[in-house]
Amino acid sequence: MAEKKQLRLGAFMRPISLHTGAWRYPGAFPDANFNLTHLKRFIQTLERGKFDAFFMADHLAVLNMPINALKRSHTVTSFEPFTLLSALSGATERIGLVATASTTFDEPYHIARRFASLDHISGGRAGWNIVTTSNPDAALNFGLDDHMEHDERYARAREFYDVVTGLWDSFADDAFVRDVESGLFVDPAKMHTLNHKGKYLSVRGPLNIARPIQGWPVIVQAGASEAGRQLAAETAEVIFGASANLAAGQAFYADVKGRLDKLGRHRDHLKILPGAFVLVADSDEQAREKLAVLDSKVHYESGVASLSIAIGHDASGFDPDGPLPEIAETNASQTSRARVVEAAKRDNLTVRQLARRLGGYSGLKFMGTPKTIADQMEEWLVTEGSDGFNIMFPYLPEGLDDFVGKVVPELQRRGIFRRDYEGTTLREHLGLPRPKNQFFR
Repeated sequence: MAEKKQLRLGAFMRPISLHTGAWRYPGAFPDANFNLTHLKRFIQTLERGKFDAFFMADHLAVLNMPINALKRSHTVTSFEPFTLLSALSGATERIGLVATASTTFDEPYHIARRFASLDHISGGRAGWNIVTTSNPDAALNFGLDDHMEHDERYARAREFYDVVTGLWDSFADDAFVRDVESGLFVDPAKMHTLNHKGKYLSVRGPLNIARPIQGWPVIVQAGASEAGRQLAAETAEVIFGASANLAAGQAFYADVKGRLDKLGRHRDHLKILPGAFVLVADSDEQAREKLAVLDSKVHYESGVASLSIAIGHDASGFDPDGPLPEIAETNASQTSRARVVEAAKRDNLTVRQLARRLGGYSGLKFMGTPKTIADQMEEWLVTEGSDGFNIMFPYLPEGLDDFVGKVVPELQRRGIFRRDYEGTTLREHLGLPRPKNQFFR
């Protein structure tokens, strides 16, 4: 009998929940986003559930929303990803640790060194979520009046990737001989100086840290635009997607995997994991009731701020009870803008309704009993809608505990999710090969 295809599961854990009302839900930890004790508990629960990875989004600005929304946000204060994941690596043994780092507002040498360090500290569990940073407010924190144009950000990201991976390959795996008798610590013949000079970047190298345990930390990417898809096909090993339904997921899956074919990459060497908001209950009716309570915690000021970010325009002056006005394209994320405009037209939503939806969660949802949720996840897996999911919990800790305690056992019973980890590194969890060194064979 052929072995069943296995589901891959990441956990979207920064912010703890994308739902702006999550911190107000009855029984939730209001400070979950910035409490190390809580975060240790969460990641240890995920590890007991055999999740592939703990995934951290990141943002580089606080004033990216009106003050009336900011005062209601649980994301005002958040840990810096590398500091937190280094701490959490000591509280865990197997689960992967994926951090977001920007190719627009950081330098390749910094990124290469931090991820190599995290990979060594964690025993080979690091992953880099490559983002180009679409938030113009972040630019103001880095001496810029505005950020780079959309496609140019992706062109810089492509060069940035080449530099970082080149720096990770600065040393052969056996370069550090540490021969006490002869006094030879490192073999200089097994050290490579990058000497990169490109359109956007100039980096000499070598990196002052040994090659990562995984060769390279796992490369994650989230872009869904044309430029984002091509960057992912060329570089990524995991895509954090945003397909809102199975048909969209299948189309995205076919498109990106088809690009791999053209590039000569193996289809299994890139895992597509759309974000999925999962709410577990004892019945479908109870799930709807829980969601209604959660959505009731979204204040309009929070929702309209989420709408503004999504469309790249200040929506606070729109008529709350009127339709969404025509929205011109901006230098912000093209994918999120298009998704919001389409939803407003398709569902005939007022600005208020759209704000409530975006302040909650407007993307892919799995709700109901463990069986109902497992049925849907299995369908996505077997019909090539995805290779798994990046799970978004509605509130913490209950939403996480319900998923690990009730849905994971159902997935395991069906034989589509592991009962134990296959190895010790994130690459082993995901079934990804260890990259060969570009400069040493």
